[in-house]
Amino acid sequence: MSIPAKDSINIVFAHAAYRMGDAIRGRNTGLKFQEVRTPDALKAAMPNADVLVVSGLWKNELLEGASRLRFVQSIGAGTDQFSREALKAAGVRLASAQGVNERAVSQHAMALILSMARQLHLARDNQANMTWRGMIADLAKREDELTGKTIVIVGFGRIGTRLAYLARAFDMKVIGVKRDNTGGNGAADRLVTPAVLPEVLPQADFVALTCPLTPETQGLIGAAALTAMKPSAVLINVARGRVVDEPALVAALKAGKIGGAALDCFWEEPLAQSPLWTLPNVIVTPHTAGETRRYEENVIDILLENLDRLWRGQADLRNQIV
Repeated sequence: MSIPAKDSINIVFAHAAYRMGDAIRGRNTGLKFQEVRTPDALKAAMPNADVLVVSGLWKNELLEGASRLRFVQSIGAGTDQFSREALKAAGVRLASAQGVNERAVSQHAMALILSMARQLHLARDNQANMTWRGMIADLAKREDELTGKTIVIVGFGRIGTRLAYLARAFDMKVIGVKRDNTGGNGAADRLVTPAVLPEVLPQADFVALTCPLTPETQGLIGAAALTAMKPSAVLINVARGRVVDEPALVAALKAGKIGGAALDCFWEEPLAQSPLWTLPNVIVTPHTAGETRRYEENVIDILLENLDRLWRGQADLRNQIV
């Protein structure tokens, strides 16, 4: 099914915080749009929506009141919340925003790695308590440098590849974990398949998760994987919370089975009552790895390209899901 022409199409932007309307208004496209920020407002807007730009506010039952809807552009790279089958049945196309935040997420992961190595989280705690920490005699407790350290990056797509290049700039050794490693990748010193992950985990000083959440990756980092890691190793998660067995991680951190964790995503968000808040060897960021002041502009770039493809009658969309 085709979408309405430029002069009659109605676009609905739905997000609690992103300023999508401001971003498209600055392009002077002349396209008609509406911006909503709550579930109730989104539900009310659905009957008139030809195109919906949404992520966290989406519920599959919204399709029941969306007779005009023809295209959904996800604001995020993840599309787990969308039922492909329901969208196909309703004749609605779906595209992700994959790549929209690859620079931000990879840089955030590198910032977490540096923060853990240089113990910036402990320095911030000392600052809050106005404590001047003296020099440390115990080598195991000192700040460290990244030179010569090994990072295992699980998920070697755009974000994982960018992180690899950043890590190599700090003279780290990079082992990438990728389902299909036949093509090779110059960003890694070594590429392996997920089946080899248990063999490379003991080599890692840092394990960085940049993979999507799939049936294969859910719970990938559980008790066995954590036990395989060095007692000094640090887990970095900028992927999805359920890639990690959270209770097993808490137990490993408390028991000193790994050195620490820097986490941007969790089983349940917002993170409520959890030991992760107070463990001294943990850094928590509130799922902000992908945040950037250019986020809205990056999404609008993808949206406008996909709208042009639909108006031209092209079958393929950028980051097409359905």
